[in-house]
Amino acid sequence: MRSINLFQRMAAAHRTLPALRGGLIALLAALLFGVSTPLVQRFGVGVGSFSTAALLYAGAAMIGALLRRPVEREARVQRSDFRRIGWMALFGAGIGPVALAWGLQHTSGTSASLMLTLEAVFTAVLARLWYHETMDRRVILAMALLTLGGMSLVLDRADAGSNQVLGLLAVMAATAAWGVDNTLSRAVAERDPGQVVMFKGALGAVATAVLAFAFGEPMPALWRVLGLLAVGATGYGLSLRFYLLAQRAFGAARTGSVFAFAPFVGALLAFVLGERSGSVWMLAGAALMVLGIVLHLAESHAHEHEHEAMEHEHAHSHDDGHHTHHHDPMPVGSHSHGHRHEPMSHAHPHVPDEHHGHRH
Repeated sequence: MRSINLFQRMAAAHRTLPALRGGLIALLAALLFGVSTPLVQRFGVGVGSFSTAALLYAGAAMIGALLRRPVEREARVQRSDFRRIGWMALFGAGIGPVALAWGLQHTSGTSASLMLTLEAVFTAVLARLWYHETMDRRVILAMALLTLGGMSLVLDRADAGSNQVLGLLAVMAATAAWGVDNTLSRAVAERDPGQVVMFKGALGAVATAVLAFAFGEPMPALWRVLGLLAVGATGYGLSLRFYLLAQRAFGAARTGSVFAFAPFVGALLAFVLGERSGSVWMLAGAALMVLGIVLHLAESHAHEHEHEAMEHEHAHSHDDGHHTHHHDPMPVGSHSHGHRHEPMSHAHPHVPDEHHGHRH
């Protein structure tokens, strides 16, 4: 009976705080990606930038293929999605990891991890411009805290000298590329995330492998190949899958903001692996970032709003107040098929997901 009551309380929390589920999924994506940065630096020693990117996204493509779900559970990737996935592969699987790999070879893992905080800023600004995602005072404050946390962490490396500036600028270019990738991916967040990861990873791996061959990059040692494939499968493939699920739950800007916790994770692992560069700035940055994430997880945004008629396909269940169509028999849990939403007006806590893209 106690376990049933706990489940009911968790379900009630999910209904009243819809950002909670998305925030926790985004945090898991951040943990996986944050761990990957210092590991890429360790396994990528002596490996060309294009070869590193190719191996990372080959690993992502493999895990994406393994995580595909049946057609009755998740919507398939459509032919019309491939142009967008191609752009995602260019920015997210090409420019981003190549710039990061080059930057990691010219700066420390700690400073590179910290610089990745800027990805959240690029993502939030682009989501606001492209999708008009609402950002109330709580979200703006959370973004400000995360940005200040990132600045504090970067100040931790300010006395390292100018020889690391180019490496940090390359990492910053990677965050800009991933910001574009994150914003583009919002439109395919309702598709099977395993399929999206598989196609994006495969396109990125093929493109960067061709470039590695064209530039004559040497073949890395087998253990480095296996290491980078493993990091790509978890830190890029599995992380992207969770990132897409988080975007599905509460939009691109909020997902990017919670994802800003990844730099601290990477910096902490780099410290564990031997980099002793921590200071009071790192502690201050960590505190600010944790506070920003808590603000996101506790977000509650509710008002009267209208839903226009809509037809689309995505994974859904019939306990959310938006999917009222009938089945015979009624399926249990999440399932996917084309369905129609009738116009309706109601008030409840919500976030900028697939069904709540209205303006404010």
